[in-house]
Amino acid sequence: MNARAHDGHDRDVPPGYGAAFAIGIALNFAFVIVGAAAGVVGHSMALIADAGHNLGDVLGLAVSWTAATMSRWAPTHRFTYGFRSSSIMAALFNSVFLFVATGAIALEAVHRFFAPVPAAGALMMAVAALGIIVNTATALLFLRGRKSDLNIRGAFAHMAGDAAVSAGVVMAGGLILLTHRAWIDPAASLLVCATIVAGTWTLLREAVSLTLHGVPAGIDAAKVSGWLAACPGVCAIHDLHIWPMSTTETALTVHLVYPDGHPGDAALHAIADALHRDFAIAHATLQVEIDASADCALADHAA
Repeated sequence: MNARAHDGHDRDVPPGYGAAFAIGIALNFAFVIVGAAAGVVGHSMALIADAGHNLGDVLGLAVSWTAATMSRWAPTHRFTYGFRSSSIMAALFNSVFLFVATGAIALEAVHRFFAPVPAAGALMMAVAALGIIVNTATALLFLRGRKSDLNIRGAFAHMAGDAAVSAGVVMAGGLILLTHRAWIDPAASLLVCATIVAGTWTLLREAVSLTLHGVPAGIDAAKVSGWLAACPGVCAIHDLHIWPMSTTETALTVHLVYPDGHPGDAALHAIADALHRDFAIAHATLQVEIDASADCALADHAA
């Protein structure tokens, strides 16, 4: 007998984040225009790179917002889980895009070592300081949700990374004013690139794991297996699977062997509620098997 004991109805993005995405996109797009124009006028590769990085974040925020919206769409006959996993795709896209953008910045910085161009240090500092304000303000919009949602964490990481980029540009501009050495601009860019890569690696690793339906971070599969096996009346379990439905919601399926007979719907609901409460598994599907001696076709996949 197959019983869906509990169907969690959590949603990926907390209420109010639509406004956060809209404000973040507007602020960063405005800075892209200002930063790119100032970079051209001031002959600053760092400012142009900073503006380009922010343009990447505008696209990333747009993708995240789209995923947040899709995750709230109702399931269909074809997409029976709905579109919750779009948030996982968005997290992966954002992390990969940030790596690509950082690589482009690094390549241009290396090129500037061989073809240095004097940059306007004062203009760099003024525009980059504006970038710190814009990116910090945008990051704060996603501060609250970054620990519970990988998609929101991706948006936060993008904005925090851009604030770090802008801070590096401010320092580079100050050093250029003091020393008049053109190599400071590309050198600072490379240092900032290294910082961004270090901060994005964890996000990329988690996003890839979720894309491959790996057990979400924070859930101990062995502990879940042991807890299920110890439930009253259960003599064995097999075919246990734990995977992410989205960046915030986890699903589980398992076969529970009850040799003394079906425990009743109340017992299954209690197990599902405990999985939700103690292990953050919101969507549990429990299949009950009565005959412990009977062969189950999926027993080879036992946990």
